[in-house]
Amino acid sequence: MNTPVLTIQERQNIETGSWFSKLSPALRNAILARALVRRLPDGALMSSRGEPADEWVGVAKGAVRISSVSLSGKQIALTYVEPGIWFGDTALIDGMPRTHDANAHGETTVLVVRKPDFKELLAQHVELYDALLRLNCRRLRLVYHLIEDLNTLPLSARLAKQILQLARSYGIAQGDEIRIGLQLAQEDLAQLLGASRQRVNQELKGFEREGAVRVEPTRLVVLSRDKLLAIAEG
Repeated sequence: MNTPVLTIQERQNIETGSWFSKLSPALRNAILARALVRRLPDGALMSSRGEPADEWVGVAKGAVRISSVSLSGKQIALTYVEPGIWFGDTALIDGMPRTHDANAHGETTVLVVRKPDFKELLAQHVELYDALLRLNCRRLRLVYHLIEDLNTLPLSARLAKQILQLARSYGIAQGDEIRIGLQLAQEDLAQLLGASRQRVNQELKGFEREGAVRVEPTRLVVLSRDKLLAIAEG
């Protein structure tokens, strides 16, 4: 059986990622040489909370849904890992179990570096330690910003910021409009924002009246980035 390889677009998504693109050519080539290509159908389970970590993952296409289970047993989406982003290194470094579930969201392609190869990369490329430290510092800053927004911004501003982020990560320009390629139901958006679906629905209707977005079944279309920015800035 032939070993899967990345398409041109998938390879570009990896190589232009904001973190990966800043690595030295030698380290980038070493990572790619050890990575396996894995194509996953929508909903495929990649790892479960509590499992030992054995893979480092880079998203080349689609998205990976990171989620946890509430006390009532409901699956709650925390974030969606976009193309060009790597994850899973924290548990490989500290040796602790996985903290969340990870599932493919839509048809997804990932690069997988197995734990022994990851450890070998660390041993052979000191640069990777500093790069991963910077990566985790950036994650920590994002968490601080999210906590700050949750405690200081109204839902309308947080929703506008989330839509702008989705447009940057998954936006497909169509004339003056930007169609968000990631398929999300309003329940998914609500989970990301820590709000109810009803409140998110009300805010989206307000955005539509203002001409900022158009709501389609499981899709959002940005009609005016400027109006969304104004809402996000209060």
